[in-house]
Amino acid sequence: MKKKVQVLISTIAVITALIIVSPVQAQILHPVKWSYGFKKLSATEAVVMFKANIDPGWHLYSTVQPDGGPVKTSFIFLPSVAYNIIGAVSEPQAVTKFEKSFGINVLYFENEVIFRQTVKLNGATALIKGTLRFMVCNDKQCLPPENVSFSVPVK
Repeated sequence: MKKKVQVLISTIAVITALIIVSPVQAQILHPVKWSYGFKKLSATEAVVMFKANIDPGWHLYSTVQPDGGPVKTSFIFLPSVAYNIIGAVSEPQAVTKFEKSFGINVLYFENEVIFRQTVKLNGATALIKGTLRFMVCNDKQCLPPENVSFSVPVK
């Protein structure tokens, strides 16, 4: 009888430990934090900025990538009568490095990057909405591509 009680206590202790540890192991990584802003260039033109703060050790891929590499960062802007997109999203010069996991040179950013999109305003204000898609890796793993919705009021 004493042995059965000890086995029961041991089993309860193991189950309790698993319950406590499981949420820690199940945490989802989010090594990139996005923020948004704008700068008016004139009464009819503005630049919308997408700032990525990247955790140490991680890198975010450029909007320009050769085929066969990681998922590039991309932006989809919802159509609106309030604005028109002018040109493509611009970015600073990326780091170029050969990555064995992809077998090619890839372009990426570390620490922080600001992407910019020029828009023509068709009125005094506009709400720039859309979705951005990105992928991040570190020296041990790559996370699946992530989609983030954005909404930037331009006044």
